[in-house]
Amino acid sequence: MPTTAIIVPCRLESTRFPRKLLHPIKGKPLLRWVAERIAAQAPAFPLWFAVDHELLRAAVAAGGFNAIMTSPAHASGTDRLAEANRTVRADHVINVQADEPLVTGAQIRELARLIGGDAPMATLATPFRRVVDFYNPNQVKVVLRRDGRALYFSRSRLPFSRDLGLTIDDAWVAAHPCYKHLGLYAYQAELLEKFTALPPGRYEQIEKLEQLRVLENGYDIMVGLTEDPAIGVDTPEDARRFEQVLDAQL
Repeated sequence: MPTTAIIVPCRLESTRFPRKLLHPIKGKPLLRWVAERIAAQAPAFPLWFAVDHELLRAAVAAGGFNAIMTSPAHASGTDRLAEANRTVRADHVINVQADEPLVTGAQIRELARLIGGDAPMATLATPFRRVVDFYNPNQVKVVLRRDGRALYFSRSRLPFSRDLGLTIDDAWVAAHPCYKHLGLYAYQAELLEKFTALPPGRYEQIEKLEQLRVLENGYDIMVGLTEDPAIGVDTPEDARRFEQVLDAQL
């Protein structure tokens, strides 16, 4: 039976939120919250952290988690995953982002199911509910084929209503297949290794979305749909929002 492991790529520096993975939230760095969440939600999968700095290794090691030191020169998290999997040697790799502290077991299990099919890569999406989010270029859109494979990912509004233009509202977005891409992935190991040798794609460089490199080189990406909430911590405001979620759970 193919082995499936979770590998979390971790980079110390962050442009919008310097050293955010070490940002303390209720006395623990964000990265530890993510590690503990994954371990609690998906205990059946081996869990590794691919880190680029000793400070990150120490942060996860303090919680008893496994870390693999990787090159700080990697241009993308996918390159970091590929290096780490040369040590882990899993057949299937699930990539949970290091700044997603509310990932769920259902999301991880869905990725594991999807990557067991014939598509060499899988990811998740969730329906947009608000037009303000649909217009936000930091919330990536994905459009799908009938069979659930990705047609394209973009920061632009997709699909765009020719008839309504800029006058769409929350009701229109909720009623139409407008999907927000979530930064959770699964890879077959063969594609993960090939990815590092593929040249950056034209659209990848324009949109700054590395998953487009996979599509541009002719590989399929299967997309699963989830209603589970997600919070990505990209700014100090996001960190405060996550802390509010923790307060509400007490």
